[in-house]
Amino acid sequence: MADLRALFSSNNPAFDAAEAFTDRQHQWALVAAALEEHLRRTSAPGFDVEDLEAPRTNVLVFHGVGGVGKSTLLRKIEAALTAAEQRPDQWGAPTWTQPLLPIRIDLSRSASTGSDFERVILTIRLALAGAIGRTLPSFDVALRHYWEAVHPGEPLDEYVRRTGLSGRFAEMLPQQLQAGVGEVAAALALPGLVGSAAGQLTGALVQALRDRHARAQALAGAARTAALLEAAPDMEALSYYPHLLAWDLARLPAKKAITPVILLDTFEDTGDRHRDLERLLQRLVWLMPNAFFAIGGRSRLPWADPALHGQLDWTGPAAWPGLATTTAGVPQPRAAAVPSGRQHLIGDLSPEDCEDHLARRLVQDGQPLIAADIRAAITARSHGLPLHLDLAASRFLEIRRTGRTPTAADFDCSFPALLARTLSDLTPEERHLLRSVALLDAFDLDLATQTAGLTHQAPARRLTERPLISENPYALWPYHLHRAIRSAVQDDQHSSDRWTPADWHQAATRALAALGEQWTAATTLGPSRLLLVACLRQGLRLARDHNLADLGWLTDAAYAYTDDSVWEPLTLPADTAGAPDTPADALAELLTAITRRQHEHRQRTVERLTEVLDSGLLSAEVIELALYYRAKAYKDLDQGAAARAGMRQVADADGRLAPKARRGLANLARLAGDFPTALAAVPTLGWKGRHHRVLGDIRWSQADTAAAVAAFEAGRTEAEQHGAAGERAMMQVRLALAVSFADPDRADDELTLAHQLLEGLDQRSNTLLAQVVALVKDAGTGDVTTRAQSLRTDIEAAGLPFLHRFVELALAFHHAVRGEEQEQTATIDRLRALTATGDFAYFTDIAHFMAGLPLPAASTARWLDGEQPTRARWAGLVTTRRIHGSRTR
Repeated sequence: MADLRALFSSNNPAFDAAEAFTDRQHQWALVAAALEEHLRRTSAPGFDVEDLEAPRTNVLVFHGVGGVGKSTLLRKIEAALTAAEQRPDQWGAPTWTQPLLPIRIDLSRSASTGSDFERVILTIRLALAGAIGRTLPSFDVALRHYWEAVHPGEPLDEYVRRTGLSGRFAEMLPQQLQAGVGEVAAALALPGLVGSAAGQLTGALVQALRDRHARAQALAGAARTAALLEAAPDMEALSYYPHLLAWDLARLPAKKAITPVILLDTFEDTGDRHRDLERLLQRLVWLMPNAFFAIGGRSRLPWADPALHGQLDWTGPAAWPGLATTTAGVPQPRAAAVPSGRQHLIGDLSPEDCEDHLARRLVQDGQPLIAADIRAAITARSHGLPLHLDLAASRFLEIRRTGRTPTAADFDCSFPALLARTLSDLTPEERHLLRSVALLDAFDLDLATQTAGLTHQAPARRLTERPLISENPYALWPYHLHRAIRSAVQDDQHSSDRWTPADWHQAATRALAALGEQWTAATTLGPSRLLLVACLRQGLRLARDHNLADLGWLTDAAYAYTDDSVWEPLTLPADTAGAPDTPADALAELLTAITRRQHEHRQRTVERLTEVLDSGLLSAEVIELALYYRAKAYKDLDQGAAARAGMRQVADADGRLAPKARRGLANLARLAGDFPTALAAVPTLGWKGRHHRVLGDIRWSQADTAAAVAAFEAGRTEAEQHGAAGERAMMQVRLALAVSFADPDRADDELTLAHQLLEGLDQRSNTLLAQVVALVKDAGTGDVTTRAQSLRTDIEAAGLPFLHRFVELALAFHHAVRGEEQEQTATIDRLRALTATGDFAYFTDIAHFMAGLPLPAASTARWLDGEQPTRARWAGLVTTRRIHGSRTR
């Protein structure tokens, strides 16, 4: 349809303006037309549910970005198909007379696992149980066979209640399954099998079908029933059982005949890189051609894309003609919808669809009127909101009418008209709340109420029911304002009740205090890492953007964030360029630098922390945080003197990080080979100084494996007691390192656990150390040197040169086990060069001990029980590994 307003904005007759947006009435018309076509096709004489080669046209897709009304639309369709009185008058009455059964399934609870497909199948069968009131014998026997194999000892009715599938038909399904089994047993004249194991009845039915038993074929005789029942009753087989369900439905008597209309909502939650759950759901659609499917998701359904061949069972435009976006290789305009087209955009658009829409919206001589860079700027600013795109197209024409050529900078703005339309039907209280929540990335009722300075939540509840607020019930804070509307509210310069800078500052102060109250209250119930990080992200941005002087709880939260070494990203949106210029900006930069060191070279970390220290904006409470992590970075860079000076400064200040700094000094003593001094410090460290970690590092360096393992196990247990996931992972990596020299079989299990505990923690140095452990574990095998070279590259990129010593130590052990004297000499030379500063010099001694070589000069290391016992222990580990290797060859 032409956009008449845009069309009459130009004198150019070659100018073409197309309107792309549709309303819910149009979408209902699409559903009605597709259903009518489906019912005509399935009622035709030649229709056969067992035809597995015919193209499928039994699916309709509504897609668009999240929070734009897809779920609402599917719920309205479900209601309209359930009862005529729930259908909006403007939608009109349908023309069909056949009974329909709408079944809406929310896939948002699915996590791309097979068990979620099981819930989908049970939901459909539960709905059919209430609608038809009778058995579906072919499917029911297969389902019972599957259930007893996969859920032994768990009654189906208990599972239905436990998993939240229970409803008014929950009790009917087990009864109907039992009745279906009875029908099959009676048809086979085997009533004694009704209560027996499902496998016995299944075997009898298969044999009867193979023998062409007339009554068995009449009851459960789809051509592929026997093959399906003979297959192992697992998830793969279950995904093909819908074929039996379709066959049973097709054989219902006319009075019981019904067409399921299955509405699959939030389809995007089925996606993963392997498409496992999507493949199962596609089988459901393909194997039930007599059912109609309406799917809601964020993106187009790509099943007609030939590129997915091999990832899904049926792909390409021949299989799914209604889902294809091309005809004979030529892309079709989205506005030129034809009856067979089954993919439709609703609400907000994805970035790709924004670009496509803007390219098609204004056209001159067959070419897009809006240039590509302008389309990109509009898309970024719109956040997919159709109204924003509409207003941007109008602005483009207005600028052209002035005789000036529009540029991308002209569209880095929000539109007063967008805000005016948003505010038009809000009460004054709701308008105040809208501006308040525009400060927040996400919120709940309590956070919104406190930010607005109100005393009751009712206005916030009313606002969240407005379509401009999206809800994710599984998020920490379930509500968020549409980003385009949020930008328009924050940029508002025209509304009569717009806020002054003082109003925004006061609201930001209230929001920061409310976030702090939520985090502080939660800490009394136990640590919540998710809440901590979320509060920090919002709080730091509020304090920085609104120049809030009193950082209050943010200081305590900053220490809590760094305490466990998990390092979730804290990079704030719209980061300021250049040096920090407010206390909040400095704190944000401090935490960002500490976090980013997991992804940046440690020298960059030193530079960033030095810059924020030199700014003079950090409070006295957080200066030691910057000093401590700069000292750690110096240590990783092999700048021992600078590291010791920094740790000493923090320890002498006797602040919050003094125990960690004393641990750092003990570690630095160990790195210098002064093991007695390091050991003497252990009793003074306690949990905060991670005493077990320090002790374990000392003990494995002496080849005292049993003592090292005991220390690391104790440290892991202590970390678990404190809920410190980061420390627990560190302990596990070190435990695996100690074990890897002495017992490669156990090390394999310990390393597997280490990788599991590291997942999601973003501990780069420990992840790389775990790769060193794998080298030690595999010492004596053929590919260790090749893997070591690759690991060197990763270590260099990470800016963690201290780990090069560990790689060389692993190689020294490898060459000693294999008796490779020349390679061992080269490795010792590299170690000597890497430890020339004095730190880790004892690694060179250990390499000599492993190979049974004399030291070229007196050792600088102070071994706990002397050089000879330490030499003997390391040599013994080499001998043990050689014996292990000879047994496994």
